[in-house]
Amino acid sequence: MTRILVTGSGGMLGQDLLGVLKGRPDLDVTALARADLDVTDELAVLAAVTGHDAVLNAAAWTDVDAAEEREAEATAVNGDGVAHLARAAEAVGARLVHVSTDYVFRGDATSPYPEDAPTDPISAYGRSKLAGEVAVLGAGGYVVRTAWLYGAHGRNFVTTMLRLAGERETVDVVDDQRGQPTWSWALAERLVDLALADAPAGVYHGTATGETTWYGLARAVFARAGHDPDRVRPTTSDRFVRPAARPSYSVLGHDRWALAGLPPMTNWETMLSAYLGSPRA
Repeated sequence: MTRILVTGSGGMLGQDLLGVLKGRPDLDVTALARADLDVTDELAVLAAVTGHDAVLNAAAWTDVDAAEEREAEATAVNGDGVAHLARAAEAVGARLVHVSTDYVFRGDATSPYPEDAPTDPISAYGRSKLAGEVAVLGAGGYVVRTAWLYGAHGRNFVTTMLRLAGERETVDVVDDQRGQPTWSWALAERLVDLALADAPAGVYHGTATGETTWYGLARAVFARAGHDPDRVRPTTSDRFVRPAARPSYSVLGHDRWALAGLPPMTNWETMLSAYLGSPRA
């Protein structure tokens, strides 16, 4: 029986990973949340990874803005902690599938970033995540970059829009950032597939296909939830100044899935409809 370790199992993606794995009785799953495993403790990480065939790492520092003032702390988790996992997985012969981000790119492209595009993060968070990528790839692991995640567990853009639809007459949403809204459950399914596939190590892009803006996503959420999408009004990013710079273009290419024998993930609109019509929403 294949033994799977899920780190960061208490987060939005981590909980969906456990949900996906629950439907696989052929797998022996260990779940470790933040309180169970401090990834910055190298000896604890080695002990946790030992005895497993694959590690799905969803543990991360995710506060993008706080990372600007606390970059060392963010890097301790997203860089050093991931390096500990990478070394431990390499030492025991386990496959490491690590979740990264579009923030490793500058975000000024005009066409989808291929998996081998040069990285150039513009924020402390992006730099911390890139450090983790380097460690994983150096140890022969798998990096899956994702972006614009939403799901049933934890705060995210889609659940915020659903809440605001019931609280406000109009909502202003930025229309000058482009990306690929991605359901965390769909990503969890893809991560499990990759952990078990006969696939070459390296970088994969785990986002929905197609692209839209936050404004376009908000309108789609309103419409699918039975609200008038014209209640969503477009605005620009300079109306919402934040400590960390955001990539204005977060559209990722998906060519490399063919090497794993897997198709790209579905279109973001189809994925959103599936999420909102699911009991997991």
